[in-house]
Amino acid sequence: MKTESTRVLLIALAANVGIAVAKFVAAAITGSSAMLTEGVHSLVDSTNQLLLLYGQKRAAKPADARHPGGYGRELYFWSFVVALLVFALGAGVSVYEGIVHLLEPEPAVSPLIAYGVLAVAFLLEGGSTVAAFREFDAARKGKSWWRALTDTKDAATVIVLLENGAAMAGILVAAIGLAASQLTGDPHFDGIASILIGLLLGFVAIFLAREAKGLLIGEAADPALVAGIRRAATRDGVMGVGEIMTIHNAPTQIVAALNVDFDNRLSAGDVERIVGEIEAAVRADFPAVNRVYVRPHEDAGVKFGEGRGLMRS
Repeated sequence: MKTESTRVLLIALAANVGIAVAKFVAAAITGSSAMLTEGVHSLVDSTNQLLLLYGQKRAAKPADARHPGGYGRELYFWSFVVALLVFALGAGVSVYEGIVHLLEPEPAVSPLIAYGVLAVAFLLEGGSTVAAFREFDAARKGKSWWRALTDTKDAATVIVLLENGAAMAGILVAAIGLAASQLTGDPHFDGIASILIGLLLGFVAIFLAREAKGLLIGEAADPALVAGIRRAATRDGVMGVGEIMTIHNAPTQIVAALNVDFDNRLSAGDVERIVGEIEAAVRADFPAVNRVYVRPHEDAGVKFGEGRGLMRS
């Protein structure tokens, strides 16, 4: 499953490893709580990208006797794990560190170093975010941003996009907290910045977990794809196309099953031929559909031109 999202993950991984090292060094020099929080954030992001790359590799394994449906959903499993890590390690550590700093505030030293690291980190995160944004925007196809986020089946790209977006917002919050501590002489602002970063990560983690859970359970394909399958099955010898069930096992692995009412005057050989034509047409029009099951059903329920039918997931 060597896709464009793999390139996005590799870019994000390279950026976050460098950023994490720089932030931890800056935190050690400056004593900034928000900077330490940002270092943990980047380290968690790096681990997450490694897990998603592993998930993509596992998802590409072919089906076998033990897993006849393939391994595609491994990517969604690791996406769910990533969401949990963002919540537990990213948000949890950030809030904890912020509370500790509020209880025992320490003034930051060498703040110019912190500002320099934050500026470089913002630029690197920006480059990674742009790569994820372009990949996501290309697949959006006119949908609203919110609809595209909730409908997409490419969990890896969405995770990188939201993680990096949260990272860029976190960098700005850390810089504001550090500046407020400097200007007022009150180090509590640095701890408050850490808590705000943690709350931001918590919100992102909850959203990612919700979306990953839906994909892991199984979500239907896009309605436009389902309509395309119905058109591909509509041909001579077919009296109607009924229920079409689709389910994503991975972003590019879709299983489709449809009820088809064949003309009763057809021979068994003719039905077999038409079934083969339907399967070939669906795979030709939609390469992501890797399995097609056609079930002859006398009461398919939808005749030509009616446009009704059911789609379940």
